[in-house]
Amino acid sequence: MPVIVIANPKGGVGKSTIATNLAGFFAKQGQKVMLGDVDVQQSSRAWLALRPGSLSRIVPWDIVDGHVAKPPKGTTHIVLDTPAGLAGSRLDEIMRLADKVVVPLQPSMFDILATQEFLQRLSGPMGKQKVGVVGMRVNVRTRAADQLAHYVQGLGLPVLGYLRDTQNYVQLAAHGATLWDVAPSRVERDLEQWQQLVAWVDQ
Repeated sequence: MPVIVIANPKGGVGKSTIATNLAGFFAKQGQKVMLGDVDVQQSSRAWLALRPGSLSRIVPWDIVDGHVAKPPKGTTHIVLDTPAGLAGSRLDEIMRLADKVVVPLQPSMFDILATQEFLQRLSGPMGKQKVGVVGMRVNVRTRAADQLAHYVQGLGLPVLGYLRDTQNYVQLAAHGATLWDVAPSRVERDLEQWQQLVAWVDQ
């Protein structure tokens, strides 16, 4: 039962976007997926409350007193959304649970600096086997994308792709939906950008 953790100590980088759409990918594959929300804001849980019953089922995973509870039997995949400022013992606890860690990162120097210590900690011998970075709101043809790739690869971590800045994510999230819940022709370009990421987490 793989546990995929979406983490970055900086807020507003797209953690919930990655978490909800990744859960949607697993659900569309027929997996029994649970979406856990360690963030006190409970963004992912609020999104689940909007999700129509007609879509592939994603079950919320309760977090009790800030601690991750044991999932029910039958669960095949777990996606955990985490809060800004994740550090110390809480980070260690989550990392022990994680089979893979996806770090959403925007290409601005401010975001890179804010995440630098976190990424350096994750890029140790154990972390390199299970940590990958996704460039968020990135045009792959820009110098910013090149700089982000150079920085991340310098830590020995893989870049799992770049997701463009599009209203598709905002509009789908407003209805509790993901890229995999609508006609592929509507989100074809976005699905292409996810291929490397979903292949990596599914290894």
